[in-house]
Amino acid sequence: IVLTGGDDRLWKTWGFPEGNILMTGEGHTDWLSGCCFRPSGTQLVTSSGDTTVRIWDLSRHGCILTLRGHSRAVRACFWHSCGDFVASASMDGTSKIWDVNSERCRYTLRGHKESVNSIEFLPFSSTALTSSADKTLCLWDVRT
Repeated sequence: IVLTGGDDRLWKTWGFPEGNILMTGEGHTDWLSGCCFRPSGTQLVTSSGDTTVRIWDLSRHGCILTLRGHSRAVRACFWHSCGDFVASASMDGTSKIWDVNSERCRYTLRGHKESVNSIEFLPFSSTALTSSADKTLCLWDVRT
């Protein structure tokens, strides 16, 4: 199964090798910039130009949580390997670590001077890596 998102504001799951669409989700009001499966495979996260991050439950075929807090488009999203946290990177120059269980932002990472274009957790750690339009990379210990 492959997961995609695009300018049409939709995410889609595709079956291979046939290439058929298995599921489609709609709800964002602007382009999708990122999408990622939860490690358990039961949910996914999407990020969008509409400034939101959304959690989708695949068995319910719908959005179960909308995370708001960025002031500009969200460029990327990523699940932590434990499945309880989501990271987002935004054109507002910040990244956020979201606690999915409490449905709130746990940390806002500030330090880049321009848009944060990507974020990823290192596997099985509390370290996140961000990249920015300011031509820098940052490693963050999200516990501190």
